[in-house]
Amino acid sequence: MTVRTHLRTHLQAASLVALGTGVLGATFATPLMADDAQPHPLDRLWSFANVSVNYLDWSNGTEARTASNAAKSDFMFLEIEGGAGFSWGEFYGFFDFENPTNDQFDASSGGKDNFRTAGKVTSHIYLGDSPLSIYAHLYDFRDYGYDSREQDQILGLGYRTTFDNGLWFKPFIGAARVQSNGYTGMNGFMAGWVAGYDFTAFDQNFSVTNWHEQTFGRDDEYLEDNYVGDKAGSVGTNGALSLWWHPRDLITTGVQYRYSENKLGTPNDYQNAIIYSVKLNLL
Repeated sequence: MTVRTHLRTHLQAASLVALGTGVLGATFATPLMADDAQPHPLDRLWSFANVSVNYLDWSNGTEARTASNAAKSDFMFLEIEGGAGFSWGEFYGFFDFENPTNDQFDASSGGKDNFRTAGKVTSHIYLGDSPLSIYAHLYDFRDYGYDSREQDQILGLGYRTTFDNGLWFKPFIGAARVQSNGYTGMNGFMAGWVAGYDFTAFDQNFSVTNWHEQTFGRDDEYLEDNYVGDKAGSVGTNGALSLWWHPRDLITTGVQYRYSENKLGTPNDYQNAIIYSVKLNLL
């Protein structure tokens, strides 16, 4: 792997981030709606943005179970994250640089610590004044050392609700399509949710969040070609449960429990990790 190739890959990834950041920046730059003004389609009702440093620590059991099936290794990643809401819809996105200082193929780890990128964009386009929405979801993962890519595309219906105690809950369900090295085409369905709850304890601000995805009815060809060592089951589980501490407006730190089964290239095995995160809040 040449230095030139490694640099070109990083620049390509950086260009994607710069483009996304520019779009988000233009979105976040729109003025908040004044109390006595008529709403404008570009007036944002809420927004947030942050950059973070994260360390993912796989459990010993996960590393043992996946040793011959898409082997897992602990890694550091940098993340850019943001979201915005309008009167007609809302958007969320992130982009991760995994092992950002490593070569595309990391020889010392046998490829487990390759330079990789992952990004996601989701949206709810509201259906009038109802809690229902058109839900769209795109997730893209690339391992440059193995020249592998998988992009999941979801289109369906969403729902938004906030309970009296402040808990918010946004489930969705949709048809799934995938583009990958081994298979491109329709790939069953995905259902899931994002949820969160803010609370105060010991005079400090905290929040709990959860994202969860359940894939089902996936294509047999995909399950054979996109997993290592065996055919995966048709149902896949993916998600994280997080506890966040907000000591200052500028800083958020947290611990996430990451879980998956029949995902991440490993068939028929449960995988779990702890992610330690520190975020710098820009908005």
